[in-house]
Amino acid sequence: MTTFEYKGYDAAGQAQKGLIEAPDLKHAREKLVEAGVLAEWIIPAGSRPGRLFFRRQRFSVEHRIEFYQELAALLRAGLPLVPALDILIQSPDMGVRRPLLANVRDRIREGSSLAEALVGAACGISPHEKAVIAAGERAAALDQVLERLAEFMEEQQRLREKILTALIYPAILFVVAVGIAVGLLGFAVPRLGRLMMDQTHVAIPLLTRIMIQAGHLVAVWGIPILGLIVAALAYLGHRIRRDPVRQREADRRCFQLPIVGRGYAILINLRFARTLSLLLRGGVPLIDSLVLAGQSTGSVWVSELVVKEAEAVRHGTSLAEALRRIPPFAASLASWIQVGETGGSLDRMIENAAKRFQHQWDRYLTRRLTFLEPALIILIGGFVLLVVLSILLPIMALNRSLI
Repeated sequence: MTTFEYKGYDAAGQAQKGLIEAPDLKHAREKLVEAGVLAEWIIPAGSRPGRLFFRRQRFSVEHRIEFYQELAALLRAGLPLVPALDILIQSPDMGVRRPLLANVRDRIREGSSLAEALVGAACGISPHEKAVIAAGERAAALDQVLERLAEFMEEQQRLREKILTALIYPAILFVVAVGIAVGLLGFAVPRLGRLMMDQTHVAIPLLTRIMIQAGHLVAVWGIPILGLIVAALAYLGHRIRRDPVRQREADRRCFQLPIVGRGYAILINLRFARTLSLLLRGGVPLIDSLVLAGQSTGSVWVSELVVKEAEAVRHGTSLAEALRRIPPFAASLASWIQVGETGGSLDRMIENAAKRFQHQWDRYLTRRLTFLEPALIILIGGFVLLVVLSILLPIMALNRSLI
């Protein structure tokens, strides 16, 4: 059975819309006719009408967090996956997400896993989410995985909101400062400069000349240059996504970036350790657990290295030795693995390592956010100071010439 989304009108001319299950489109129309509904359009649930080709519906981060939490609660209560999805689809709180969830349910009925169904039905599912959900299904601990995944995504969402909140005040200052600077340096100061040259023959200070040229450049070419930069970045991102070699190289270089690289390495270690610990506790073989945990990092480069080293482990290499050959894991995680292998408590030591990386990640984010707002305010203050000096210097030079 396939779930279809429809919109139409009943005998009284009232608009009707909803979901209907049928083997195919023809039977869906027949069911609607029997129910007294004249369909305006009928499409597979989760698609978008009015296009030559149906496209996947977007599943926002906030909605995914809510979905994972509610699905985890139903699975923990003992419900199978499909009946749990049935309950969520019937929930009025799901609103416009009901067709998307119906599409996910249909794909699972056809034999897909939850991870595959989500990626096939919705846009916005990250590789990290797909790998983690697949790992939970493999370990028969989907409820625990979904709960942890929702918690992790909530933390990231709070972080984004905290960063945006911290940027509001500096952003307002920056926009006002740029507006004032363009107005003064683009109009007022050039007129003052011409007046000084024509009437008093006083030379315009160097700083003022530089700021006038900068203001003229921003006023005339600012928007075209910004558009070119955005277009170039979008084109470069598209090329990188389409080329696996470039994507892998760009991902590798992310670890070498100042400030950001350290945080990225901590996040990769955290994701890998969490997933690997969960899979080992669930009874998944070590080699398969390594591959899935590597995919859960969201790093193309690390994932490929993990697949390579998993083969080495299959042929007798110790796990700690294999991870030491993966640069992001060599510094800390490999030591935890070695202790776990030596003491016969590998899954427990990996769980402890995941907790430690979680503390490091929280500390890293807290410190960077603590410095972010003051740093932005200082930069904007320096810019405002240059604007003020570029205005005051010619006035002071004119006063000296008149004394």
